[in-house]
Amino acid sequence: MSPRNTRRRTLANFKRRTWLALGAVVLGGTGIAVAATAAAPDGDSDTITPTALHTMKAETRDDGTAVVPQGDTEPFSLLGMTWADSTEPLTGTVEVRVKDAESGAWSDWMPLRVENTPGETGGRGATEPLWVGPSDGVEARVTPTDGGESEPLPEDLRIDLIDPGTGPGKDKANGKDKDKSNNGKGNSKDEDTTSPSPEPTEEPTEAPTTEPAPEPTETTPAPEPEPTTPTEEPTTEPAPEPTETTPTPDPEPTTPTEDPEPTEEPTSPEPDPEPEPEPTEEPSSPEPTETSEPTEEPTAPADPTDEPTAPDTTTPTTDPSTEPEPTEEPEPGVATPTVVSRADWGAEEEKVEEAPEYLDRLDAVFVHHTATGNDYTCTESDAVVRSIFAYHVDSLGWNDVGYNFLVDKCGTVYEGRGGGMDKPVRAAHVYGFNGYSTGIAVLGDYNATTTNAAVHQAVAHVSAWKLDHFDVDPTAQVTLTAAGNTGIYETGEVATLHTISGHRDGYATECPGEHLYNALPEIRRIAGTFTTQ
Repeated sequence: MSPRNTRRRTLANFKRRTWLALGAVVLGGTGIAVAATAAAPDGDSDTITPTALHTMKAETRDDGTAVVPQGDTEPFSLLGMTWADSTEPLTGTVEVRVKDAESGAWSDWMPLRVENTPGETGGRGATEPLWVGPSDGVEARVTPTDGGESEPLPEDLRIDLIDPGTGPGKDKANGKDKDKSNNGKGNSKDEDTTSPSPEPTEEPTEAPTTEPAPEPTETTPAPEPEPTTPTEEPTTEPAPEPTETTPTPDPEPTTPTEDPEPTEEPTSPEPDPEPEPEPTEEPSSPEPTETSEPTEEPTAPADPTDEPTAPDTTTPTTDPSTEPEPTEEPEPGVATPTVVSRADWGAEEEKVEEAPEYLDRLDAVFVHHTATGNDYTCTESDAVVRSIFAYHVDSLGWNDVGYNFLVDKCGTVYEGRGGGMDKPVRAAHVYGFNGYSTGIAVLGDYNATTTNAAVHQAVAHVSAWKLDHFDVDPTAQVTLTAAGNTGIYETGEVATLHTISGHRDGYATECPGEHLYNALPEIRRIAGTFTTQ
């Protein structure tokens, strides 16, 4: 794989250079190891601050259990239990409780889901992460099955605490009070185009004031500005026309014929020889290049006849230009979904060391849940996504976040693993079938919590869009060969799966939760409707 320098990208809203400086620090008397990051030097409250990892080692007791004693910590919002080797399972239960950063109250004991699902090779083993919100204290206990006699606890157990920092959306540390009105749905800005408006307004105001009064030959310099601005002719034409007042009925017929000759009209026949060289200057102006009208202007009847011909010549040129555009639009079949980019949610690209891997094609989509809990607001979704990124990269040692896409409970879609949303990027989400698929994870735990229509629509849209790139029917089935022992399929065994499947269809796991798994038929049905658009 090529080094990270080949794909490093700078976040668009960063106000400083690369600020990441990881280092191990032990907080005195607490046993907390901190993977710290340097804050922005300018101290601006709107400046992006990076994520931070704090770790606390578990103490193994004689009875085979392990504990992290209750104590204060650095701020964090997401946590998980990790251990040295991902190939070594943890058989037992893991529970944690945390101290609320605002109230100081301690929560009840909460379980951490132990799935033992491998991701990137060579990483740490881990439980599913849990979003707990802004906290500054933790306590943990690990109880092995059978007291650890048949299967002892793995080595180097620790609690990993993730501070999500502050992302481009100006959400404050730990994901609170986020200033993001569009909920990640869009980032377009209105452009102000007031500069051209004052120009035409000033010109007509000056025209009536100068032309009726200065009818005495002061307008002789007028032909000079007229050739410089051919587009101003329509502005000068209406200027003599408002002179329809009784004093000047005669110049009116002459003015529509020759825009630069309003000065000649008040001077009667004497200026007639003078304007004759002037029209010679007019063809030198860019006017004849735009339309053929200025060349025929000296003849009054030619103007009305030429005017309809000019738009006629333009209309056929515009018609064919617009015709190929609609023919190109229906080709994709599925419209591109609205997705919050990595730059917008604050991916720390400097942490991604290896370039992305690409598959030859995609044959399936696997749906997941992050099991991070449902106690988050949709304004905190950016912080949750950043925390999952940090947990996968900093805690587990993966190269990037494991999922290709993430969806919050409000239906907002987030770009996951880097490399191009429209490309078949290989991710780390379903062991044995990563080489054929895209992974979409819904933020939350859907074993006990039901899903909603916004989630179904978002997952269906992204699934249909990705599969459409490779002409795969989202309502069909596909035959895939397992690339590893998944607990359901042996290496080399052929599996017949839906093109939109759940994680548990390919690997022995509860993911994506009972309720989200039961919603997959509806998600497939919705995805099928996109192919007809």
